Amino acid sequence: MAQRKPKIELARAYDPPAPDRSFRVLVDRLWPRGVKKEELPIDAWAKELAPTTELRRWFNHDPQRWDEFRKRYFKELHDNEGKVSELLEAAGRRPILLLYGARDQQHNQAVALKQWIEKHAAELKPQSKE
Repeated sequence: MAQRKPKIELARAYDPPAPDRSFRVLVDRLWPRGVKKEELPIDAWAKELAPTTELRRWFNHDPQRWDEFRKRYFKELHDNEGKVSELLEAAGRRPILLLYGARDQQHNQAVALKQWIEKHAAELKPQSKE
């Protein structure tokens, strides 16, 4: 059985939280600098869906490297499809809000993750509950 196509929004972790029913997921490997854990309401911290440290350092939020970053990150996500499925299952029918710390709102892992999920959600297999 394939996953549903989820509604996904993006927001910076530094923005005030909107009062909505979204499943709020931090998708950074590192906690956002200057944000106290008790001040960032999240339902999950999906560190394992963030780019690897090596890829994050290589990219360094350089827009010139965006296309290549996406290719490499999409490969990482493909290799980690089970974790994406778990995220979608945990969200249930709620919209998903991907939170990130980057200043650049167009060239960051949350943008790329949203693109990947929207393209591949229908192909993902639900994780078995064993």
